[in-house]
Amino acid sequence: MSSRPPSPPPDIPFAFLVEQSLAGMYVIQDECFQYANATWASMIGYTPDELVGEHLSRFVPPAFLGEVLDRLQRRLAGNPPTMRYIAHALHRDGRTILIEVHGSRMLYHERPAIVGVGIDVTERVRGEEALRRSNAQLQELASHTSRLLEDQRLKLSHEVHDVLGGMLTSMKMDVTRVLRRADTPELVDITQGLLALTQETIAAVRRISEELRPGVLDHLDLSIAIDQALQAFSARHGVACTLDAPEPTLRLSPKAATAVYRIVQEALTNIARHAEATQVTLRLRCDDEHLRLEVTDNGKGFDAEQPKPRSLGLLTMSERARELGGSFAVDARLGTGTRLTLTVPLL
Repeated sequence: MSSRPPSPPPDIPFAFLVEQSLAGMYVIQDECFQYANATWASMIGYTPDELVGEHLSRFVPPAFLGEVLDRLQRRLAGNPPTMRYIAHALHRDGRTILIEVHGSRMLYHERPAIVGVGIDVTERVRGEEALRRSNAQLQELASHTSRLLEDQRLKLSHEVHDVLGGMLTSMKMDVTRVLRRADTPELVDITQGLLALTQETIAAVRRISEELRPGVLDHLDLSIAIDQALQAFSARHGVACTLDAPEPTLRLSPKAATAVYRIVQEALTNIARHAEATQVTLRLRCDDEHLRLEVTDNGKGFDAEQPKPRSLGLLTMSERARELGGSFAVDARLGTGTRLTLTVPLL
């Protein structure tokens, strides 16, 4: 097998490639353009001939000229010799555009200069800014909705407990008086049945009121409210629950205590709906600055790597954590259960 000598390198017309490049290319020396290809010049509304020899101040908004010149001098001094950033440029028609530039210190005609490339990122950056503003507005809307919902829950809880509960208590007293005056077996049976129904309704009203807003949150420690929630969950779904909370959480603000309690409620709801778990462990710890909550189940888990829409419950918990200035994390794998971790700052 004979070997052939390598082919000579093609005669590449570099000047042609530079002029036809989709990226803008430039050379700046003594704060003036010494070269600009057609792409760079067209980005700011000029021709290359109109740029060459002109000072940077003509093409940079006054508010940003100091920053541009400072970055230029730093690269010329080699601190650092290469820099990539988004520069503000002044278009011929007066509008400001954003150009992502990557310039480096090089010798041009045996003197230091900055040689670089740039692309117009105005639409991309403004689109990202609009998206950030939209996300911030959505987060504020979610926070506002959460606050309104909590206020409505509190108001409804008081109405149910105080008004409806008071009316039912009065009905029970009246039924008791009727029972004492019942003079036939049939009337006694009817009155006793009505008394039992009234008592069941009072108990239901108390349960609904507690689910809307646990009164223990206003008077006792968060750990007690969570313990009651776990007991109710265990009785309703037949899941063994364990609470490990040796320390009180008295330095948690009322707002934070309510949010943490709602996160626990949402976590238990998710477990009941999706996990098929037989055991749930909740661990509550406080250090000098933070409260840390872990909710672990032995259910079927899920593949967190699969590209699928996030659970609304997980999003709700994450948003509540963000409102508190805390963090929320999910550790889940198929067949190994799920662990939710919440960390929030204390007072």
